[in-house]
Amino acid sequence: MSMIKVENLTFSYPSSCDNIFENVSFQIDTDWKLGFVGRNGRGKTTFLHLLLGKYEYEGTILSSVTFDYFPYPVDDKSRCTEDILQEICPTAEEWQFLRELSYLEVDANVLWRAFDTLSNGEQTKVLLAALFLNEGHFLLIDEPTNHLDAKARELVSAYLKKKKGFLLVSHDRRFLDGCVDHILSLNRASIDVQCGNFSSWAVNFQRQQESEAAQNGFLKKDIKRLQKSMRRTSAWSDKIEASKFGSCPPDRGYIGHKSAKMMKRSKSIEARRQKAIKEKSGLLKNTETAESLKLFPLSYHMDTIASFSDVQIYYGKNVVCDPISFTIMQGERIALTGRNGSGKSSLLKLLTGISLAHTGTISIGSGLVISYVPQDTSYLKGTLSDFAEENQIDESLFKAILRKMDLERIQFEKDMADFSGGQKKKVLIAKSLCEQAHLYIWDEPLNFIDVYSRIQIEQLIKEFSPTMIFVEHDRAFRDAIATKTVPCA
Repeated sequence: MSMIKVENLTFSYPSSCDNIFENVSFQIDTDWKLGFVGRNGRGKTTFLHLLLGKYEYEGTILSSVTFDYFPYPVDDKSRCTEDILQEICPTAEEWQFLRELSYLEVDANVLWRAFDTLSNGEQTKVLLAALFLNEGHFLLIDEPTNHLDAKARELVSAYLKKKKGFLLVSHDRRFLDGCVDHILSLNRASIDVQCGNFSSWAVNFQRQQESEAAQNGFLKKDIKRLQKSMRRTSAWSDKIEASKFGSCPPDRGYIGHKSAKMMKRSKSIEARRQKAIKEKSGLLKNTETAESLKLFPLSYHMDTIASFSDVQIYYGKNVVCDPISFTIMQGERIALTGRNGSGKSSLLKLLTGISLAHTGTISIGSGLVISYVPQDTSYLKGTLSDFAEENQIDESLFKAILRKMDLERIQFEKDMADFSGGQKKKVLIAKSLCEQAHLYIWDEPLNFIDVYSRIQIEQLIKEFSPTMIFVEHDRAFRDAIATKTVPCA
């Protein structure tokens, strides 16, 4: 057991005037299983890179352990998987790799296959297995769930629960609850460490938020009172100084002395009140707000929106899924479930009109207006203004929704290609929320999206009840909003 100590950490990127971290101090035990949570763009991945020594910073980070990072960069994915794992952990023997893979229910044959022939989920599992074989290392795990289906998330969460010595960035609440014993939360003005899983942290954090919200009104009133008092004291001094030049012959020496004394007193009072205002304003900085979002779905003229009858999808000669039949009725929110590669995204693409080889019958209502959130965000580039114009959505509404989802105004002028994964997903969701549609089709909309925004979107869907069909492996979200599930196999 040893400690990782962070003292007075201050960091900003050279291109930015604002500090991402400012005088941050805390310490963590290297035996802890830590979940790392916070808003998108707040600096979670940046902090991992600071631990790895990738950036220069002010302050001190003290640690006696070696840090490893997931996802491990594999330059040549055509190599044999066993060779890559041996590179990650040179001291491990083959039987140890096989043991770890068995815990994760990965077929042993993957060791002797080329790495690029493994599915994304298999790649995630084998890399985690190898990294955990580096004894005495502290593993920094950056969003491992994005390529894992629901079953794989349960397996990996159970696997991590048996390990120790890691810091895990994830926004999946069930996943975190299954494997962590401490939470490191990146707040607006601080980083806090708390014992327990995500759910216990969330309860305490909500209580803290409610307490801060209750204090906010009093603090803001107190700040206004102090500011008003400062202006009044300053005005007294100015009034006395001005009386030196009245109509009657004044004793200017006496008045000047009195004015100077009042000015000194005014400056002293002002300094104390400025300090009080700064301290009271600081109490407001950690309040996390999640403003309500709005959606105005269109009502369709029929109860039946679309239907699938014995649909099978083909890629070349390969069948992607078993025959599937279901109907989308107005007002339903259908979750497509199943393992990765079972055809869920392909079914959604067929609904949007994308041509894919298939058998069976798909019936889509005439005049149906669809809003689609694709899984892929890599194509996003250019400014938000250009994106709004290209997609014929109201720019003011679009940006207002993004602000409510905690996208900072400074991002509005940046190229979307430089956005984080979560910020890009928010762009696509905000676009969809700007569109009035009969049917909303969302393909893994929550990849990289922070917990606060996930809850915000849940509340939106519950309130406005749009007709939806979606794929999402976050079980907490799926259970909260789905009215029906359709399994794909």
